[in-house]
Amino acid sequence: MIIPIFFIFSLLIHKSYANIPFDYCVGDMSLPSGPAGYACKHPAKLTVDDFVYSGLNIPGTVSKILKFNASNAFAAEFPALNGMGISATRVDIDVGGFFPAHAHRVSELFIIIKGTIIAGFIDTNNTPFYKTLKKGDIMIFPPSLLHFVVNVGSTPVTAYASFASENPGVQLIDTALFRNNLPSELVEKITLLDHKQVQKLKKVFGGTN
Repeated sequence: MIIPIFFIFSLLIHKSYANIPFDYCVGDMSLPSGPAGYACKHPAKLTVDDFVYSGLNIPGTVSKILKFNASNAFAAEFPALNGMGISATRVDIDVGGFFPAHAHRVSELFIIIKGTIIAGFIDTNNTPFYKTLKKGDIMIFPPSLLHFVVNVGSTPVTAYASFASENPGVQLIDTALFRNNLPSELVEKITLLDHKQVQKLKKVFGGTN
């Protein structure tokens, strides 16, 4: 019985590592990226510092509008993640602030370090799943689903998120609709907002037309 179990286990391990036929591929940021990521920096030029990133040590500057900041450690910021299928973000939210509805291409694991939030997502049946989370709580956001975070406490929030990709992408509903040159008349039709509301939001988020 042990031998078949060991055999199956070894196959699973082999399969999980078969997709990574290299030890690492630190991105060469002097070259352009493509759909498959960055070209690899020559191993002879690497040091341990290439595998360390300190950009998430301190809070980022929160926005005046939403009162939040996301500091990313994606492949573009941390080239050692290139090809590794993982990345991270630090989130800082002031009192009364929020991370608006948005989506990523991949799943996200969200952990609260400090503060109190309401976090949730909405599935494709339009069913909301949300809960108040405190220090040490973790929540998973499935890939491509809209999700959000709101600071409902009396102190600033610090949280970290990890992603199943070195470049998970992000699309916020607000910036997608109002930070571009999509004609206001079209935005009004697809959002049911009136002209004044659309113009106001375009001004807030930097859109035109």
